[in-house]
Amino acid sequence: MPVQPTLDGTLPPPAELSYAEWIEHIRPTFVAVAKTGRRFTTYEVAREYRLPEPSNPKADWGNAVQQFAREGLIEDTNDAARSSRPTSERSRVGVWRGTHAAQAGRVA
Repeated sequence: MPVQPTLDGTLPPPAELSYAEWIEHIRPTFVAVAKTGRRFTTYEVAREYRLPEPSNPKADWGNAVQQFAREGLIEDTNDAARSSRPTSERSRVGVWRGTHAAQAGRVA
């Protein structure tokens, strides 16, 4: 049976995914984006790659990028953008990019 996308076009995660499983599900996408060195917001990546929403999207997306930053995969550009997420009311969000180590393939 097909899964209905959410209003913002992303697919909901299967009910059995824990937070740790969800992180491992989205990690390869963030590794690939980090290798490009391009600047991005979390929602841009989620929308472009149709990543599933976590069970607690208001906290989990932020927790995920903070975890990836602690691991040396991405870094904050110290810039802010207005969110394009439909439910965000254009709030300010961080802009990220892959670290030099990630761009060189030394972090995954």
